[in-house]
Amino acid sequence: MATLLGKHINLRALEPTDLEFLFACENNESFWEISSTQTPFSKYILQKYIENSHQDIYEAKQYRFVICDTENIAVGMIDLFDFNPQHKRVGLGILLTSENQHKGYGSEALEMIIDYAFTHLHVHQIFANITSDNFNSISLFEKFNFIKTGEKKDWIFSNNNFKNELLYQLIRNTNEH
Repeated sequence: MATLLGKHINLRALEPTDLEFLFACENNESFWEISSTQTPFSKYILQKYIENSHQDIYEAKQYRFVICDTENIAVGMIDLFDFNPQHKRVGLGILLTSENQHKGYGSEALEMIIDYAFTHLHVHQIFANITSDNFNSISLFEKFNFIKTGEKKDWIFSNNNFKNELLYQLIRNTNEH
């Protein structure tokens, strides 16, 4: 699918060979804050997750893409979640491993997934939930014209502190349909 092939990266489905990468990401405590995880995942559970990842987004209401570089090495993941075809909206989350941040992968992945969501899923809007101290993500989403439309006070409890969570939305111009 050309929509998911970029100049420096591509977005692809989870493969059985992604088990070690998924295990490392899902069990990295620094990512738990954004995934609302509090306990580690076993390889068995993640293997079952990969085996069931073939479910259609219309059935599962979510879909995870692996972000790969030009050598097909996984550098991160980008998720569509809370897909609601009735109301034509989908949530979006992105995770890049620390060594793969600030290389342009996030921008390219976001550009591709926005195109995919509007073109193939026919959504009217894409939303993202970002903690108020995640300046890299805020900058990335604002670069693609996501607008901050709300703030949930003391929404995330992490490292013995409460953090605010910001709601960002990208609403498709109705003239573009």
